[in-house]
Amino acid sequence: MSEYNITSVDKSDRYMNQMVDALLEKEGIRRDKNLDYTAAMIDDDYNVIATGSCFGNTLRCLAVSSDHQGEALMNDIVSHLIEFQYSRGNYHLFLYTKLNSAKFFASLGFTEIARVEDANTVFMENKRTGFRDYLDSLRKDLPENYDPTGKRVAALVMNANPFTLGHQYLAETASRDADILHIFIVSEDASLVPFKIRKKLVMEGTAQLKNVIYHDSGSYIISSSTFPAYFQKDSTQVISGQARLDLAIFRKIAASLGINVRYVGDEPTSVVTSLYNKIMAEALPESGIQCCIIPRKAIDGKAISASTVRQALKDGNFALVKTLVPESTYRWFTSPEAEPVLDKIRKESNVIHY
Repeated sequence: MSEYNITSVDKSDRYMNQMVDALLEKEGIRRDKNLDYTAAMIDDDYNVIATGSCFGNTLRCLAVSSDHQGEALMNDIVSHLIEFQYSRGNYHLFLYTKLNSAKFFASLGFTEIARVEDANTVFMENKRTGFRDYLDSLRKDLPENYDPTGKRVAALVMNANPFTLGHQYLAETASRDADILHIFIVSEDASLVPFKIRKKLVMEGTAQLKNVIYHDSGSYIISSSTFPAYFQKDSTQVISGQARLDLAIFRKIAASLGINVRYVGDEPTSVVTSLYNKIMAEALPESGIQCCIIPRKAIDGKAISASTVRQALKDGNFALVKTLVPESTYRWFTSPEAEPVLDKIRKESNVIHY
């Protein structure tokens, strides 16, 4: 341990945040918008000489002043952040770092999951077998006779917040075109409709499809670990970098399950999803994975969107909701069980996905 103190940085502390920003800028690191805790190491003259932050179960924005390189200050910052994460119950941790720093973090017990060279980003975790265990868990979802050889094996990733006729149409299209369809349901509870309910509605709304295998996405597909900009507003550059990282991980998942085509719905209303689709169409074919962007199902010339459904639920316009969702989704939202979720949606100031 160094003799320097490490302190938390309150969001309202302009002076400390300015010093953190100055250090990050000096070391060529962009201050992430998606942070929920920041720590700073202070020298005797009250200068910030090292810093690190958290968002969810990730470590971010790690930097040590070039004037103090070689003093093992990063070890102290990372140890502090890990202790903080443990104190709030996060034991499986992830971090983003630059390519030239990956070896250092490997020495601290982090294992590389994926990297994106042109974004100068490496994604790592503190559980040596974490990603391998995740792939094993996906294979446990497979039927005993699973064999993707020579088949069209498709994948869909759905947040389904909530499950709409648009989601159903996309699943039906992919199921009809493919021999096997894997549906990954975003399992992180960062959405207004809880994962348990979203999964139930996806499975009920696709129960008529006989070639579907369902998976929870876990921490490795569109989560606040891999792709926080999906849930938070951010710059196009950041969304692009995180989308490429998410896809680098997906390619490894696809290789494990024999997936050779991914279906997505086009997205006229969401900046994030639209950009993600564009990057997907460019990146996946490089790995031999076809990307099929399916036009959204429309009613009266207007594409069906989960954002539109959430707005209708917020407004209490159940007549509109009924035209946009399958019977199973409508039935749930008009049941007493839905009241806590509806109350949460009503209280949300903005229910439109950026």
